[in-house]
Amino acid sequence: MISHPVICALRNSVRCWRQRAVIRAAVEASDLCGWRCYSTSHQRGVTGMEEILSRVVTPLPTYETRDKFPPPPESNSVEFMHFYKTLDKEDKLGFLTKLSHDFGVDHKSASELAGKLLDTQLRDLATILQAEDRLRYSLTPRYKQLLNHISKVEGGVKFLVDLRADVLEIISSKASDSPHIRDLNGTLKSLLSEWFSVGLLRLERITWQSPCEILQKISQYEAVHPVRNWTDLKRRVGPYRRCYAFTHAAMPGEPLVVLHVALTEDIADNIQSIVREIATPSPSSEEDVNKVNSAIFYSISSTQAGLQGVELGNYLIKKVVRELQSEFPHMAQFSSLSPIPGFSSWLQGLLSQYRKEGRGSDLLSEQEWREVEQATDSEPGTPAVDALRKLISTSDWTRSERLSSVLEPVLMRLCAWYLYGEKRRGYALNPVANFHLQNGATMWRLNWNADTSPRGVANSCGIMVNYRYFLNETSTNSALYLQNKVITATEQVLGFVSQFQKNSKL
Repeated sequence: MISHPVICALRNSVRCWRQRAVIRAAVEASDLCGWRCYSTSHQRGVTGMEEILSRVVTPLPTYETRDKFPPPPESNSVEFMHFYKTLDKEDKLGFLTKLSHDFGVDHKSASELAGKLLDTQLRDLATILQAEDRLRYSLTPRYKQLLNHISKVEGGVKFLVDLRADVLEIISSKASDSPHIRDLNGTLKSLLSEWFSVGLLRLERITWQSPCEILQKISQYEAVHPVRNWTDLKRRVGPYRRCYAFTHAAMPGEPLVVLHVALTEDIADNIQSIVREIATPSPSSEEDVNKVNSAIFYSISSTQAGLQGVELGNYLIKKVVRELQSEFPHMAQFSSLSPIPGFSSWLQGLLSQYRKEGRGSDLLSEQEWREVEQATDSEPGTPAVDALRKLISTSDWTRSERLSSVLEPVLMRLCAWYLYGEKRRGYALNPVANFHLQNGATMWRLNWNADTSPRGVANSCGIMVNYRYFLNETSTNSALYLQNKVITATEQVLGFVSQFQKNSKL
């Protein structure tokens, strides 16, 4: 139980909360009024939105009748979905703003129930628990009921996934900084996380015999290494390859997250041998089980923007590992061959920063700078730094064996630092690194000339990285990373990091 002085303090806090809520509501109402009145034509649109919302968003049943309240007609959900789909981008913003603001939590009721909960703290436990349950129920936004009912309509779950994609775009583009929009996003994410829990997902292996519609979507959704044609796709689902996807009963024929796997003798160090070169044996031949010792996860793509933040990819990898172990009991090596998006742009920023600070010479050794100067016919100092920046931005260096040889040790140690040392709130800045490290993988090996495509060179100077999954260590590694922000890496990676620190005087 809570002591009497604490109750008094909490009660005063609730009074302040109520006062702030009244002031905030007045300010928001003023802002909303301004939004409503900025043009006559828009006012007519707002009126239509008000009519739709007042009709389809039903009042929250009282606490006593919450289990006995009849559901609204299905036509409400259908009407909402149809109306929303007819709106343009600007009107969707207005509609979602109004939905989240006018049909959210009843703050006055929640404030009153919070005060009543404080008053019950000296009473019996059953009374306290019921007061807590009432308060919890009062914190349900009115629109949550509508979202739940929409999910039961045919096509409703897909509609809500797309709706959240719109909300995320509003937030990321800063089209609105409304806390109500952010709260709507949180409510949608919570619901989608329940509906798309791993127990409700189905693992499907995609083959050349899969429905044409699925194969076409697999091709369209491939975000890491674009599929060039049907022949390329046939190879990626053929012998020595596996393609898996999570699907959901509420979104038939719609892969949610797709994982491509190469079955190899050893851990691959370049993507050309997997998706671009003609392999031997040919795609039409039978697999030789004795040549399959490693599983290389070379592409994982989430297909639904609205499921951002809903954990799917990590569960997919774990399920695929179990599937492959069942098919190939002797298989012991599981690794990604991952791109490093953002490395080149980070490097450009680093070079600009060092140039501005007059520290350009710190990034390379004296011998390396001399080699850059000779290879680019540039003067020592700032001109050499500018020449290096231009080389990285244009990818011209890849056409010169001499320049490539000069830059290899430089770029490898810079890339190692980018992956290992650059952080956001203590975790890896690079999103792909963060994903695999959360799963418990080891930052195992950096690979030079691993992706020589124009895209690979532009994004990461052609470097790729293996994140290796040692199955008996993934739980420990994941806990170390998530709880203590410790990255597990091999001597190769740590060696490059040490070289970077020595050269850059860190």
